[in-house]
Amino acid sequence: MKCCDRCLDDYTRIMLSCCLKHGEAEMPDQPPLIRQWILLRMLCAKRHGMTVKEMVAEMDVSEKTIRRDLETFQAAGFPLQEQVGDFGRKHWQIDRDRAKPGLSFLFDEAIALYMGRRFLEPLAGTIFWQAAQRAFQKIRATLGTEVIDYMERFGTTFYQTTVGASYYSKKDDLIDTLMIGIEDQKAIFITYQSLRSTEPVTYDVYPYGLTYHRGSLYLIGKAPEKDEIRHWKVDRIEAAETTQVQFIRPGDFDLTDHLSKSFGVFQGDEEVEVRVRFSAEVARYVQESNWHHSQQLEEQGDGSVEACFTLDHTEEIKRWLLSFGRHAVVIEPLTLREEIIEELDTLISLYATEDSQSPLVEETHPKRSAK
Repeated sequence: MKCCDRCLDDYTRIMLSCCLKHGEAEMPDQPPLIRQWILLRMLCAKRHGMTVKEMVAEMDVSEKTIRRDLETFQAAGFPLQEQVGDFGRKHWQIDRDRAKPGLSFLFDEAIALYMGRRFLEPLAGTIFWQAAQRAFQKIRATLGTEVIDYMERFGTTFYQTTVGASYYSKKDDLIDTLMIGIEDQKAIFITYQSLRSTEPVTYDVYPYGLTYHRGSLYLIGKAPEKDEIRHWKVDRIEAAETTQVQFIRPGDFDLTDHLSKSFGVFQGDEEVEVRVRFSAEVARYVQESNWHHSQQLEEQGDGSVEACFTLDHTEEIKRWLLSFGRHAVVIEPLTLREEIIEELDTLISLYATEDSQSPLVEETHPKRSAK
């Protein structure tokens, strides 16, 4: 496919990746909606349009299929037209005057934004969701019913998992209060129930910003009583109230820099080099993703991968490594190795206790229970 880089937005990359993983990227066997989406993106990228012959060659399908797709686009209301150029050469192109849907977006950009609304669903009820919904309403009104129907059909080919995601439909007023404090640089009182405390506590906070991590929102700010920057999970904030106390946010504070040494949202004051050996069974999985900006991956002769991270805290990476079971072994630091060994010893002890007390285990493993 020869789409221009500008048109290959993140959503399209995800869709193409899904197709490749499921063996659907071969043009002749491609689902019609995927094929039509790719064809539409090519037409948007080509300023002077494409001939039917060029489209046939690019998509590797019959001329009949291409003409049927073009008819589908026109019936759906896309601003597609056939032009006659030099020497009577006919080509199809997107009408760029009509492709600007009353916004500062091109036609295909507006479509991509509308399709991407699914990524915001975990934020339903928040001011982010409300503002996005207003924008999507404008896009819907501009694109027209036929185009929206087409995109809704296409949208059913993509699904976003929400395992462990938080939903904020009942916290819209609270998040609005947090945003006012951030924007106006005013201190807020929050009532917070931490994971380990038995009772909620109310205290003042200088809110600096919000970050979205693994399906949940976190407030980043300064706790003036302790004179330190802390993180609060929004799910655990029971109430928030804006005060008239003005604070000055440090000019050199940047959320990205602040979280750059963290493996998530936990923060520490150290600089720790973490080296881990991942077995050959999970090496490819580890190499497929960017887990942290400091990561360095080195393939080993036996197919395993050695990974190195520079962090300021090891709590979150410890949890991540434990999820790999026997396929991840910490090389250094020694303190992290010991923490994982202690965690595994505790887990074995718990399983042994449960094993001896559970009648179900005795029935399932009679030989083992007889020892």
